[in-house]
Amino acid sequence: MSDGTVTTVSSNGTYSFTKPNREAITLLAGLGVEGDVHAGVTVKHRSRVAQDPTQPNLRQVHLIHGELFDEVAGAGFEVNPGDLGENVTTHGIDLLALPTGARLHLGAEAVVEVTGLRNPCAQIDNFRHGLLKQVVGRDADGELVRKAGIMGIVLTGGEVRPGDPIRVEVPAGPHRPLERV
Repeated sequence: MSDGTVTTVSSNGTYSFTKPNREAITLLAGLGVEGDVHAGVTVKHRSRVAQDPTQPNLRQVHLIHGELFDEVAGAGFEVNPGDLGENVTTHGIDLLALPTGARLHLGAEAVVEVTGLRNPCAQIDNFRHGLLKQVVGRDADGELVRKAGIMGIVLTGGEVRPGDPIRVEVPAGPHRPLERV
């Protein structure tokens, strides 16, 4: 796996589909992004809270590969960092190809463990009509492909800024492919 770079960081203290870009975010071990509405030990996404509010929060940090924005632009959709609610926008890493349990070392200190794929929802079409079909599709075998980024938990806290390097640490095999979380 190749290493990459943080291009943008975003957070929002209130429920909103998009997240404003920031100069920096602080990751808190076991919680997520300081001041972000989705930070916490237990689930914070409304649909998951409705199902079972005691579930562990496997979605503390949302990362999207910035290359996705170029891809959807080719289909006529303008999407910018933070627009899809991600906390960290990356460049140079095939996030979707990472195995479950991969660790992303962001900047000097922070470490995020990858827990799974973001499950894109209908809110994406509310943001840009037709965009959902661009971030969810089928592969040649008819299998569902989710391209709206990955989710993780914070193992080690620290500040993350645009321009910070990302080092990928892949766990010993056999690897488990990412599934929806």
